[in-house]
Amino acid sequence: MPLNIVARETLHVGRPLVVDGGAPDGRYVAVFEDDGATGTFYAIDSDIEDANPIQDALHVYDVADITDAHLPSTVEIGWSDDGLKVLLLINDHPHAAFDFARRQGWCQTGSPPGASASGWSPASRQWSEDVEALFD
Repeated sequence: MPLNIVARETLHVGRPLVVDGGAPDGRYVAVFEDDGATGTFYAIDSDIEDANPIQDALHVYDVADITDAHLPSTVEIGWSDDGLKVLLLINDHPHAAFDFARRQGWCQTGSPPGASASGWSPASRQWSEDVEALFD
């Protein structure tokens, strides 16, 4: 399945940055944020107006743990053709993904464990080859 890159930005780890990328056709949005201390990937349902539209959040990194933070990186957000699956790439390496149809998220850190407050799947968030296969 081809990946539709909808957002691409230069990242300097530890410098605040927000990168958002909406599904090419649909109501879902994915947002990557480096707040200066951590990197987080968010799943957002833009049709939800009365409550918090953030459906899930995945921990991508702690700035203090990144050994090459002084080097610029490239952040990309890419969607599947059906607009239901999204992948976060940093320097062409997958770091996190959401499947909105399954209400499931995964990341390299596997954190945070368990379901989100909005009731997304309590299944493991740990990254696997099965996750990458969603985007092949």
